[in-house]
Amino acid sequence: MSTSTRTLRRALTAATAVLAATALAAGCASKTEEGGGGEKGAGDEFVIGYSQANNAEPYRAQLNKQLEHYVKDYPDLKLLPIADAQQDNAQQVSQIQQFVQQKVDILIVSPNEPAPVTPAVEQACAAGIPVIILDRTVDTECYTSFIGGDNREIGKKAGEAVVRELPDGGNVAELRGLLSTEPQKQRHDGFMEAIGANPGIKVVEEREGKWLQPEGTKIMQQWLARGTDIDLVYAHNDPMAIGAQQAAKAAGKDEIKFIGIDGLAIPDGGIRAVQQERMAYTYLYPTGAEEAAQTAADIAAGKKVEKKQTLGTVEITKANAEDVYAKYDMNGKVD
Repeated sequence: MSTSTRTLRRALTAATAVLAATALAAGCASKTEEGGGGEKGAGDEFVIGYSQANNAEPYRAQLNKQLEHYVKDYPDLKLLPIADAQQDNAQQVSQIQQFVQQKVDILIVSPNEPAPVTPAVEQACAAGIPVIILDRTVDTECYTSFIGGDNREIGKKAGEAVVRELPDGGNVAELRGLLSTEPQKQRHDGFMEAIGANPGIKVVEEREGKWLQPEGTKIMQQWLARGTDIDLVYAHNDPMAIGAQQAAKAAGKDEIKFIGIDGLAIPDGGIRAVQQERMAYTYLYPTGAEEAAQTAADIAAGKKVEKKQTLGTVEITKANAEDVYAKYDMNGKVD
């Protein structure tokens, strides 16, 4: 890219920001919780644009499939092809701005990181487009509804499980999600609060695994290679836990226990790993796809929707894994 092109792009970005700020000052506060859909009414088609943080994560791939499935329950809703930001903030901002230019009726965003994506969300809000934030928060109140799990509570439950598993104390390694994301912070804080009940439990290693299974494998290999004594690995999602478990197994460290989060009912997900005793626990982190489709339908119908929708969790062990899998199995419903 030439210097002149970069300069022009920066100028356009700055101009967009100024216009967005002006629009926000004029109307942001009035475009939060109320449904709507502009001048459209019953029988009209409401077009939904969805920017997903990263399709490479199994949780997000499953979320996409479920959303496509549940939107079909509402004939008035049309979901455009889901945009994959590929864990790239600039790409996600561009996707959101394109949806705004297309004048979609409803925008759904699963932010990669909150701060870089927030101005684009505010632009959509200022343009009068109802915005549903799914899973990860943004640094603004200018959206219509947030849908996500209670990450601090899940982290706390994972910590309580560690206290039960290591009653005499022990060494824990923590694989954290993307450090700039709020779910990662909350899962860590809840976990640390819970393990505080046993001073003999020490976190001897912790690292950002970026939510990715290959990172879990690589980091676990590095920890084992330098001789760290680890009794249990707490990972902020199942793919990182499974990746770390594979590294430990390859190194002959079968005694190490693993805890993850997601609890997806898919063949290579966390529930199956618990059933196969590759993991001791996982915690259900609902995708929110069904709730997002319902919320979009309510918005289209002009109904008022909840500003914040917090979804519950389930602790999954070998004792209840089969039942939980059956309850959430979408096989035959999604591709």
